[in-house]
Amino acid sequence: MKASEQTTQQLDRVIRKIAQKFPYSEEPTHLTDIHLRVSQDSGEMLAFDDDDNEITRCVIEEWIDNKDDDFYSNITTILRQALKKLNKVIDRMGLLKPYSFVLEDDEKENIAELYVADDDTIIINGDLMEGLEKDLDNFFDELMK
Repeated sequence: MKASEQTTQQLDRVIRKIAQKFPYSEEPTHLTDIHLRVSQDSGEMLAFDDDDNEITRCVIEEWIDNKDDDFYSNITTILRQALKKLNKVIDRMGLLKPYSFVLEDDEKENIAELYVADDDTIIINGDLMEGLEKDLDNFFDELMK
């Protein structure tokens, strides 16, 4: 699935609205992650803080009644691209680091970490601990030899 120009513009507006809710300050005071909840049926995307307070919402028309089995993996890529494009806006948010943008389904199930920021480290794609188990197994095997 490729995002249309309209979808790209809508995501840009949503990300900017989220950033406006947490304006830059020298001493950030908000401790939260941003949870993006997307409904595959309605195409609605809502943004929440950790306390489940709604930050903003929009409907992505392109996503309404999308029946693709890989819907969430497709939009994960699209959302990561949108966040990467606006990383300068996101990095100036008045949130205490580390913080992340997390994709959830409409039942609040965690689908993917989209963007993780921690001072000088930003992770935009993939999981923070991806492959860790395999690395630990290999380390243990080597250690036991």
